[in-house]
Formats: sequence, structure tokens, C-alpha cells
Amino acid sequence: MQQRDMERRLVWDLPLRIFHWLLATCVAGSWLTHELGPLWFEWHERIGYLALVLVAFRIAWGFVGPRHARFVSFLRGPRATWSYLRHLRGEGARTAGHNPLGGLAVVAMLGLLLLQAVTGLFANDEIFNNGPLYGYVTDQQSDRLTGLHKTNFNAVLALICLHLAAIAYYQLWKRVDLVRPMWTGRKEASQVAPGEEIDGQSLWLAIVLVGLAAVTLWRVIAAAPVASMSVY
Repeated sequence: MQQRDMERRLVWDLPLRIFHWLLATCVAGSWLTHELGPLWFEWHERIGYLALVLVAFRIAWGFVGPRHARFVSFLRGPRATWSYLRHLRGEGARTAGHNPLGGLAVVAMLGLLLLQAVTGLFANDEIFNNGPLYGYVTDQQSDRLTGLHKTNFNAVLALICLHLAAIAYYQLWKRVDLVRPMWTGRKEASQVAPGEEIDGQSLWLAIVLVGLAAVTLWRVIAAAPVASMSVY
């Protein structure tokens, strides 16, 4: 193996990596607390708050974060996406950051999780628990949003399955490890063209953005009218 292949270059910044694994934990935790029943609703709610703050941070990070975290670095038009698909089996399909398909998956996942978290704020468990913004809607509207909340999670799970399948494909057929770089932030130099690595982490900016998102959510919840579910 050449020395170039032995080297690794920084591609994924620390805030992005922390976001990735925290969000994955949130999705697993939200599913588990839902399956455990109404007594775990409070924890389900807290996990939803964290997920919403994380998604808000990632959207902002897509504009102000390091190079490969920015939407402009991986969102491509139909022609570029089709070209990537045509060369998927070849070396030319390798990219330092998200590839065009991965970029679409990132945006789709952020959209689905944003919808999931927001609808959860207005939803109810059809027994005695409801979201913090339940007071802004009628019982019927809350029920519809609850249905959307449940249906949308199936779409989230489907996209996760596609994500895992893509990881397996790259690992088994292309011999490219996508998991380790999301832990270490570094890819082999053979996968990163000169000048495409990043040289900063912007940790303090990330902390500020997370803080702003958390404070905004807290203020919105604190200002919401208190309401209880109607008993039929």
C-alpha cells in the first residue's frame, strides 16, 4: 500500500459528527419510548425536543459550517446526479464529502425528521398525554397531526433502511468504509483530492447555534397555552 493510502485527511468536522450520532440515538430512543407505552411519554417528549434542536442546528450548519457540511457542497442537479449513478461502480464515483445521492438523502432525512418533531409538538397519545403546543389546535386537528406523526415515522424508518443498505454496498462492494470517517472525521487520502480536506472545526459557532435553537424552542413551549385533552 502506498504512503498516500496510509494517510488520512479531515473531512467531517466534530460538530457534524456529534450531530450525526446524537440524532441516530434520538431516532432509536423515540421509537423505544413509544413502544414502551404512555408511561414513557415524558421521555419520548424530551427526546423529541433534542431531535428538533439537532435538526435546526444541522439546517443552520448547512449554510455556515465547514466546507463538506454545507448544502452547496453536495446538492447537485439532475444531470450531476445521473452522471454519478452512471459511474457508481467506478473509482470516479468517489467524493470527499457527501455524494449527490447521499446529499439528497441528507435533505430528505432532515425534512422528514423536522416534520416528525414539529407534528409531535401538537400530537397526543390518545389516552391522557399531549404535546406542549396542543393548546394551539383543536382535538380533531391534533388527532390528524398525530396520524401524520405516526405515518411519517414509517418514512423515516424506510430512509434509514436505505441509508444502511448504502453503507453496506460501499463496504462490501466498493471497499469504502463510511462508518469510521463519521467517528474520526478522516478519510483515506486516496478518497480526498488535494485541497478538499477541511482545516477547522468551528466548535464554538456550533455551540452558539445549538444554544440559540434550544432557547428558541424553550420560549415557544413556555409561551404556549395550557390545554388538556377532551374526554369523550
